[in-house]
Amino acid sequence: MSLGLYLHIPYCFSKCRYCDFYSAPGQRGVPAQYTDALLRELSRFAPDAPLHPDTIYFGGGTPSLLSPADAARLIAAADPVPGAEITLEANPETVTEESLRAFRAAGVNRISFGVQSARDSQLKTLGRPHTARQARAAFTAARRAGFENISGDIMLALPYYTQAEFDETLELIEAGGATHISAYLLKIEPDSAFGRQPPEGLPTPDEAADLYLYAVERLEHHGYQQYEISNFAKPGYEGKHNLIYWDCGDYLGLGPAAHSCMGGKRFCYPADTEAFLNDNAAPVLDGGCGAEDYLILQLRLRKGLDLAEYKARYGKEFSTAQLAFVKNCVKSGYASFDGHTLALTPAGLIVQNSILAELL
Repeated sequence: MSLGLYLHIPYCFSKCRYCDFYSAPGQRGVPAQYTDALLRELSRFAPDAPLHPDTIYFGGGTPSLLSPADAARLIAAADPVPGAEITLEANPETVTEESLRAFRAAGVNRISFGVQSARDSQLKTLGRPHTARQARAAFTAARRAGFENISGDIMLALPYYTQAEFDETLELIEAGGATHISAYLLKIEPDSAFGRQPPEGLPTPDEAADLYLYAVERLEHHGYQQYEISNFAKPGYEGKHNLIYWDCGDYLGLGPAAHSCMGGKRFCYPADTEAFLNDNAAPVLDGGCGAEDYLILQLRLRKGLDLAEYKARYGKEFSTAQLAFVKNCVKSGYASFDGHTLALTPAGLIVQNSILAELL
């Protein structure tokens, strides 16, 4: 079975207004002490031999604030399998062709840029520290640095959002050579700046749903096939690391607030960077991963839930009532079902929570 390694880099310049991820804003770099702490935890989980993960994912925060030398130290210590996917999330304003070449030499082979919008006014509203021009320059620099596997993020249903804004953002990312695009609806999180003071001009839920369906159609028209609710890829460029999550594989997350699931057991680190640095933040158990989790995660994927695999893994079968509900979903255009695999359509993915509530 595949193993994914997630390394959380909590440091960032400033907190975006929609963000509720655990991060430490006001930083211009990642202290060497933090890399040492990650190496310490890595050796704790693999004291006798390297982990040999199938994927490594540097997430954040802003992982591109990490020095390429420290990224190289972490990758070498993990000793991934040959051909492993190694992803670095990057903010456009934090990279240069030189730094990207150094990350590529360190072993990073997939770069993911947080673009969100091609309009500077919107980026300002979101609290993003980059401009559209810097986003374009980052893609150019990545290609020149030798990256072929490049992802870009688009945020949908922003304040006063239009199809034209989506088209402009897609054009920027596609022209940049992206092989993968994450396109997701803005969600107002209670613990974010937007949660405390929501912006004006937000679309209604129906308008947001229409924008999502428009994005799916346009992305597929441009050759980015949807493989998960918010993820689209050119053939062969699907994100392997996140697929480990959605297929209920094993993954180890290191760093404050990082989550793991190994052998069906979930655990996570406390959201406390200081405690992590000082070795006072042992992971705590966070329940298990079972049949419900598998059903929920598989129905995020366009390939859907294979009922034979569901039964083989967890001994579960759909009841007569569940099958009747599935038939109604198919009739309403929310799902496809051939007796073996249940898969949600884009319209079904919008109301996924309601469908899951009925199935569970």
